[in-house]
Amino acid sequence: MRLLFATIEPYPTFRPDVATLFGKFLPRLGVTSDLVAERVPGVAGEVSWGGGEALLISSRGSRLGRYVVNLVHYARILFRADRAKYQAIQVRDMPLVALLGLLAARLKRLPFFYWMSFPAPEGQIQLARERGLSAGLIRFLFRLLWRGWMDLFLLYRIVLPRADHVFVQSDRMREDLVRKGIARQKLTPVVMGVDLEVSVPEAIAPIDDARLKGKRVLIYLGTIARGRRIEILFDMLKILRQQFPDALLLLVGEAGDEMQEKRLRKLADEVGVADAVVFTGWLPVQEAWSYVRAAQVGLAPYPRGALFDSGSPTKIVEYLALGVPVVASDNPDQEHLLREGGGGLCVPLTPHDFAQAVSRLLVDESLRRAMAASGQAYVRAARGYQALAKLVADKYAELLHAA
Repeated sequence: MRLLFATIEPYPTFRPDVATLFGKFLPRLGVTSDLVAERVPGVAGEVSWGGGEALLISSRGSRLGRYVVNLVHYARILFRADRAKYQAIQVRDMPLVALLGLLAARLKRLPFFYWMSFPAPEGQIQLARERGLSAGLIRFLFRLLWRGWMDLFLLYRIVLPRADHVFVQSDRMREDLVRKGIARQKLTPVVMGVDLEVSVPEAIAPIDDARLKGKRVLIYLGTIARGRRIEILFDMLKILRQQFPDALLLLVGEAGDEMQEKRLRKLADEVGVADAVVFTGWLPVQEAWSYVRAAQVGLAPYPRGALFDSGSPTKIVEYLALGVPVVASDNPDQEHLLREGGGGLCVPLTPHDFAQAVSRLLVDESLRRAMAASGQAYVRAARGYQALAKLVADKYAELLHAA
């Protein structure tokens, strides 16, 4: 089977449900894909894509200008799809491009699949409201009306009801879409996983970083964008340091914009913990994992609410695969993973609850070791991308057989 797969992430991407699932494991099961995407700025020359051919566009200029150029690129590739070459068209997290993909699929008499990793329109609406006019009136209206409300209409009124199948991020997202009127039988949850061939703790040495020497290291791995409420961890750290003066919070990930990182540094200073917070910025996966290996506890705060409850966070799976016990907020997928796997403690996302749970793990090394072993075993059995790839490949085979 060969897909024409349009994705919102610029390529090369480090999203494991694109790079690992579609670029590594699905091809082993006979499912290849030609990737349609924007080229990451600054990446020149030929780009290798493990799943097939990378059909990339290099766009420059303003965000609005790049959006238009990229849209034309997606449209051109989708409507030129060769029915003799592809067995299906799939679009990820782009309602307007999905409308074009749906039309192209119908013209070519090909199945159309939508991959929904996040409620993208709702995310744009929330972002527009949070940022207001700080980025200018035009950008505010573009995000709110075009990327938000228009995409919302396209996704729930046209794309999802007419797609031949929809792959969703979690069981919770499936239930949310069923409540919106989408037929349950056309929804398949594919949770986030980990590449068990490379996330081998014995092969990843803890980072040798002088800043961590003699510290009780608590790590947060992932985006530190505004919506993730990272500042709660500063208040948690302030409480913890009363009992553990050597506690150190390690933030491994990027803010997305310079203003957000400055804001977080200022908040850490105001709380009085700036001297115990380390920002690394974005790091390559193997280097980031070496920091995880140096930590006593992995932190997985994830805000509750309609926008985030349908998510399947990656960081908790990576912590557990690397043998690090977790303190996580009660996002539905995280709660399920820790309940089934026993790899950590699940609590409400408040400074006090997080501090109390982290303290419980720090004072009890035997509990940390037991939870680390239990969580790692569960992830290796249930959340490896080998198993998730087979689930997806079997579903594609079923769908094509039915078509």
